[in-house]
Amino acid sequence: METTTAVNPFLEGNFAPVREEMTSDPLKVIGELPTDLSGMFVRNGPNPQWTPIGQYHWFDGDGMLHGVEIRHGKASYRNRYVRTRGFEIEQKAGKAVWSGILEPPQPDSDGYKNAANTALVWHAGQLLATWEGGAPHAIEVSQLETKGEYTYNGKLASAFTAHPKVDPVTGEMMFFGYSFAPPFVKYSIVSPQGELLRTIPIDLPMGVMMHDFAITANYTIFMDLPMTFNPARMQRGEPGLMFERDRPSRFGILPRHGDSDSIRWFESPSCYVFHTLNAYEEGDEVVLIACRMSSTNVFVTQPEQRDPDGDIPRLHSWRFNLSTGTVREEMLDDVPIEFPRVNENLLGRKTRYGYVGKMAPTPLPLFDGSIKYDLQAGYAQTYEYGKGRYGGEAVFVPRPDATVEDDGWLVTFVYDTDAGTSELLVLNAQDLSSDPVARVLIPQRVPYGFHGTWVSQQQLDASV
Repeated sequence: METTTAVNPFLEGNFAPVREEMTSDPLKVIGELPTDLSGMFVRNGPNPQWTPIGQYHWFDGDGMLHGVEIRHGKASYRNRYVRTRGFEIEQKAGKAVWSGILEPPQPDSDGYKNAANTALVWHAGQLLATWEGGAPHAIEVSQLETKGEYTYNGKLASAFTAHPKVDPVTGEMMFFGYSFAPPFVKYSIVSPQGELLRTIPIDLPMGVMMHDFAITANYTIFMDLPMTFNPARMQRGEPGLMFERDRPSRFGILPRHGDSDSIRWFESPSCYVFHTLNAYEEGDEVVLIACRMSSTNVFVTQPEQRDPDGDIPRLHSWRFNLSTGTVREEMLDDVPIEFPRVNENLLGRKTRYGYVGKMAPTPLPLFDGSIKYDLQAGYAQTYEYGKGRYGGEAVFVPRPDATVEDDGWLVTFVYDTDAGTSELLVLNAQDLSSDPVARVLIPQRVPYGFHGTWVSQQQLDASV
């Protein structure tokens, strides 16, 4: 009798890791890189160093940074692992020591490994690689070498969200850390100079997975969504972390420098949000725009437990009226999308445009195009990557000295499944119907990953 071995799709194809760290300069360019596009695109993502223990989840892999530096119309590439403490221990052991989030922690390990594999943020002259369960890691640009955990001179008193927010006007950075023991959320503010100023607890009824949040000019918005952690479930042999469809969603609006007593909570129907596009204030209302899904199967391992309508994110807005206490939720488009970005020079203020990845109609999280939303005109423009070509999060890069919001470029890695090759795609953000501005060919495959950032030439020159 023939036996078959189940293959984990997140260890196959272009989800599979690449193990070689390389530097390549110069790269072949199809088209022409604009002379005023100068800086470095860096993207983070999971890339397991060793064969995983037990069931592997895409969220588990060791962080690997892929960077393309562009200057004077030329480009170079390098990729480096984020050398976390767990990475170094496993490298010395020559095998995986930590299991992933779908398995109980290894008895001889201290919980789950900080993989530093999710996103990146630039603040106060420092590039940080983030992972929501622990401290960020400081990264040296443009070499992409790991300096080590970054704890704000020992002041970091919580985990550190994968998606901190930098106010482009004040220069402050806001972040939070959630945990499954009280206080369930801690909220922190970092000065423009990089000093951790304060950390306060945010009261929640129970522990939840809070992946993202949002800021406006005056408020911070927390999402208490029904992806709950319940120790009693674990004792019954059920998942500790589970989506509860019968619980409502709660959104907390806190004056940026307020405390837990000054937060106002608004209820809306049960949903889950991994990523927010932006938020802003308009009259008596605080407006949030984010990718909403009715539920999520992210930690469901049994097919019969999966919600067929889960994990289909669509762009929605919520309007929270601070005078009347009412909330109005609206779907802005019915196309499945994720990985939302805006021109971050306007983060927390009303933006006309938003950029998202268009999800392919496949069981795996693949993106077959980029969409630009004109939120003022209610109009969308799509760039399709082409047959068998899939991309990732497209980051908006503003043109230096631009005078209009959408003057700049979208940059993302794209993989061609037929050719087995990767490239950095540069699109004209003002017109996605036009041909790419440039295609930068990468000398090795770049696996699908999570979030990236653009480090401008000015930031590169001022890095610490």
